[in-house]
Amino acid sequence: MAVDPGDAQAMSEPGSRALGNPFGVFEAAFGLVVGFLLSIVAVSAYNSVTSGHPSQIGTDIADFAGLWIGFVGAAIVASRTRGLGPSRTIRARSGESWPRSQETWQQETRSQEVLSQRPGLRRTSLSDDYGLRLRPWPDIPLGLVIGVASQYLLVPVLELPLQPFVHNLSSKLGHPAQQLLSPVQYRTVSLVVLAVLVCVGSPLVEELFFRGLLLRGLLGRFQHLGSRKGPALSIVITGIVFGLAHFETLQFLGLAGFGTLLAYVAYRTGRLGPTIVAHLAFNTTTVIAFVLQH
Repeated sequence: MAVDPGDAQAMSEPGSRALGNPFGVFEAAFGLVVGFLLSIVAVSAYNSVTSGHPSQIGTDIADFAGLWIGFVGAAIVASRTRGLGPSRTIRARSGESWPRSQETWQQETRSQEVLSQRPGLRRTSLSDDYGLRLRPWPDIPLGLVIGVASQYLLVPVLELPLQPFVHNLSSKLGHPAQQLLSPVQYRTVSLVVLAVLVCVGSPLVEELFFRGLLLRGLLGRFQHLGSRKGPALSIVITGIVFGLAHFETLQFLGLAGFGTLLAYVAYRTGRLGPTIVAHLAFNTTTVIAFVLQH
């Protein structure tokens, strides 16, 4: 991830907002399917290698590895084959208005076709295509506040409507974390490895995929709806897909709300830096709370 030492721009500045890509939606759908399939295959292969006696941490690593290959692979392949490269940085700094004209889209498409035919001139940049940049200020403090506040304020509020309908809701909401962390809680090395995967690996991969590839693809797909409806619909859909991708029924509202907030921040700042830090803080508070309780 590129570290941008430049002065912080206000979140409301038009030039700092994320620009839509003329690609990404199909690639994201493909990446989701491939990621989950590879996860199943990787876990099955690991179980076979260990003769049906796998360790929990080994299973978790195989699970994460398969999923992340699909997610990261989709983002890299999309950027490599259809990305806009250095021209994206020029447009972002010039503060190009939204929505972009049809003429601009056509020019970009023609440029991509030329570049794809001349591999020697093709330049790929995840920073340009997805905003994979971090500004220590304000991204780190902003992300920390968003992550912790989401864990202890946003998510509990969104889950309140479930209280009258689900018996012992609090315990059931914590079941996924309990299921993931309990098998390794008494093994220091395993717990550290799992914590790194959950607190560092997941935020990096998921932000690149959901708030990078998917969000910017949706922004491009809905750019004809205008400067308000297009981004709003893109942000909400990104949050919903993020929630659904975790396959947790009771946690869906909280995860979708958190994903929507992250998508909004990524759109307004034009960077993944603050959302990666927020996601890291969100996951880390869960791990720390579990360790302290057990």
